[in-house]
Amino acid sequence: MERSPPQSPGPGKAGDAPNRRSGHVRGARVLSPPGRRARLSSPGPSRSSEAREELRSRLLGLIERSRVVIFSKSYCPHSTRVKELFSSLGVECNVLELDQVDDGARVQEVLSEITNQKTVPNIFVNKVHVGGCDQTFQAYQSGLLQKLLQEDSAYDYDLIIIGGGSGGLSCAKEAAILGKKVMVLDFVVPSPQGTSWGLGGTCVNVGCIPKKLMHQAALLGQALCDSRKFGWEYNQQVRHNWETMTKAIQNHISSLNWGYRLSLREKAVAYVNSYGEFVEHHKIKATNKKGQETYYTAAQFVIATGERPRYLGIQGDKEYCITSDDLFSLPYCPGKTLVVGASYVALECAGFLAGFGLDVTVMVRSILLRGFDQEMAEKVGSYMEQHGVKFLRKFIPVMVQQLEKGSPGKLKVLAKSTEGTETIEGVYNTVLLAIGRDSCTRKIGLEKIGVKINEKSGKIPVNDVEQTNVPYVYAVGDILEDKPELTPVAIQSGKLLARRLFGASLEKCDYINVPTTVFTPLEYGCCGLSEEKAIEVYKKENLEIYHTLFWPLEWTVAGRENNTCYAKIICNKFDRDRVIGFHILGPNAGEVTQGFAAAMKCGLTKQLLDDTIGIHPTCGEVFTTLEITKSSGLDITQKGCG
Repeated sequence: MERSPPQSPGPGKAGDAPNRRSGHVRGARVLSPPGRRARLSSPGPSRSSEAREELRSRLLGLIERSRVVIFSKSYCPHSTRVKELFSSLGVECNVLELDQVDDGARVQEVLSEITNQKTVPNIFVNKVHVGGCDQTFQAYQSGLLQKLLQEDSAYDYDLIIIGGGSGGLSCAKEAAILGKKVMVLDFVVPSPQGTSWGLGGTCVNVGCIPKKLMHQAALLGQALCDSRKFGWEYNQQVRHNWETMTKAIQNHISSLNWGYRLSLREKAVAYVNSYGEFVEHHKIKATNKKGQETYYTAAQFVIATGERPRYLGIQGDKEYCITSDDLFSLPYCPGKTLVVGASYVALECAGFLAGFGLDVTVMVRSILLRGFDQEMAEKVGSYMEQHGVKFLRKFIPVMVQQLEKGSPGKLKVLAKSTEGTETIEGVYNTVLLAIGRDSCTRKIGLEKIGVKINEKSGKIPVNDVEQTNVPYVYAVGDILEDKPELTPVAIQSGKLLARRLFGASLEKCDYINVPTTVFTPLEYGCCGLSEEKAIEVYKKENLEIYHTLFWPLEWTVAGRENNTCYAKIICNKFDRDRVIGFHILGPNAGEVTQGFAAAMKCGLTKQLLDDTIGIHPTCGEVFTTLEITKSSGLDITQKGCG
């Protein structure tokens, strides 16, 4: 028969004088010897980093060796309630009464760094941080606490990671380096068009890597046009071969897939190409492509399942449309293409397809690049429009019909206005959907172990150490709520998570001032706040915005447009003109932005930019000579190359 949890002690017990020599609390073994010898840190008053590190090491050792550790204060009613719970369950605990040891305050301070919890009681069960009193009783009522109380040796692995993308692999490799037994489960559910891929996740297979390579292919086409003005003479008509490009890109991706598998093998990480799904606490079911099921257990789990492209939910979308999952390995040239969406994926794909000489139309429901600086977004769109990409604004598709089969075939798209009753139709060879991505969190059994997700978005809320509401389950990457959906972010957070989980570091991932670049034909790089967000946070009157148009030297001889490339910084006037937003539209924007992002991490100000001597002639040097503010209203058009 299951015992009822004990009730909180009455108010009379809370004020009882602490007993420095209490050896047991109703069956719980107390690790607080009498007198001044009850210390975990090294002797002496030193507060050096060495002493602090030694104390931290001893705390982690205590947690590692103990089935249950309760960091408590003898007079705390919540601590007493927790100790009575474990006593009622017949579980012997190691209890450290922080008010009965001389260095209790230092222990609590270091403990708060390890756990991100400043209060007592602070409970660990089989090396898993459960939390405080409320979390412990919640775990008891859900059955999780009983599961955690199983012997740690009963688990097959120290850590199982569900998802073999950038974040998952980073976490797995780091945990293995720290001597832990690690498994990675990775399984790609084929797209509606039947496309699947190897180990490495979205970025490597159907994201950043093939996207950047196709962007480069399109830039080379532009460079060929420019080269005539620089004296290169050639008579042969130049054309682009889709099949040659995709074969080369896929060969490169295959080499990366193999490299990831080899890296896991070298670090003794178990890689299983199966679909992972929780069946109960600490236990998952792994189903391979043949439908064979295997079960594994682990002390801790990391969810790194990423996202997949969203579909419209209209007639013909999954039957006839493709997404970025399919585009980069498409065995034939897509021909006349309709890109649906205005995300960075939509505009990047539209840009390089147009760069190959294809007829490309972008259908936009509302605004371009939602979440990005809208002035910059409109400049991106304007440049694309000037270079042959057509935009259908304020329309959404309602039906896709197949007119002809083929490679490519012919599709008819019926669309309606978002502002009225107008409908239009068009015929295309390919329809590419890029309307957003959905988190892969709804079909992995999270509800069976009580992990909370945002029901609308599927995102997983976590605390600042990537921990979900279930203590032994963590999450990294694009599935996190309110975090940047970027590969380097997933890699960094995964690596730091492993280090924290297994005692190598306390460092948390810094999600502030993360730089990124949109690889449209004219690249857009940014770091920090958009102008809209800066105004919302700091108010317009507290900001100074410096900006300029510029003409890259390489564009002058080639006869390309002046007054198209653009740079701006957003400064907080009441924080020494600190740069809180950095934006550039121009060639190699990613390379330019990366360096300035490091400077922003260091507290970059307008004066520091002014004090920096630029490298001439480069695009990046414009940020060292910014003079005109938006508030001045002065003209920023350029008459020549500086």
